[in-house]
Amino acid sequence: MGNALSIIASVGMAICPPSIYFDQAYSMVRKKNAAGFSRDICAILLIANITRCFFWIGDRFEIALLVQSLLMVLAQLGLLYICIRFRPLTSPEALGESARPFKFWQWKSYWTYLEFLAGYIMLLTFAVLILGRFGWFVAALGYFALGLESTLPLPQMYSNWVNKTLYGFRITTLGGWLIGDLFKVTYFFIKNAPIQFKVFAIFSLSVDLIIATQRVLYGAEPNLPEDDLNDLEEQLAQAEPDEEPAAAASGSHAAVTGEQ
Repeated sequence: MGNALSIIASVGMAICPPSIYFDQAYSMVRKKNAAGFSRDICAILLIANITRCFFWIGDRFEIALLVQSLLMVLAQLGLLYICIRFRPLTSPEALGESARPFKFWQWKSYWTYLEFLAGYIMLLTFAVLILGRFGWFVAALGYFALGLESTLPLPQMYSNWVNKTLYGFRITTLGGWLIGDLFKVTYFFIKNAPIQFKVFAIFSLSVDLIIATQRVLYGAEPNLPEDDLNDLEEQLAQAEPDEEPAAAASGSHAAVTGEQ
């Protein structure tokens, strides 16, 4: 009986975290609108889980956690494509107003994101081949991967604070974060996972609770009335360059509260 419960817990740990984003993806496709969901979440999860796969090479933690990372990478690649396909016309790259160095993670083309991730995988491959025999390097990979993943809710928390609303951010995603991180904390302590998993899971759960508090304080209504949103989006669509008619059409119903 105990062994069966352990197997069920491991399967749940592998499958559940990636699956909580399905509802968010469905909502964006249905509305043809990615406003309200921070694309930086995809960046954090992709980089963190790719790094965690390389961490597994040096420190063979539970196979369920490795499978979770692989599934999460696939899920986030799909979610990122949806975010690009239905990004708001008010997003920084659409307006040409990105203030980030090299416009990081605010590129227009989905292929640019894939090229960056491919380069990152190559960099990690060379690093592991050269330094993988050193314990300090393997530990550093773990701290970086789990530390970065624990910051997952921070972009959304900041976006909520700036916009003073959780409009566009699915309550099911927030619920998935809360339940998932609570389950992770319990699972990591029961399974005696490496210390990196325990420390950063507790931190991530704490930020989830802050976002839940924001949901209560700010609500999920748009900052502007629906008529004002439609008028502004119509003006932005008309201002789009002629060479990008497809982008203008796909974002014609996007909300003003696009990601920061």
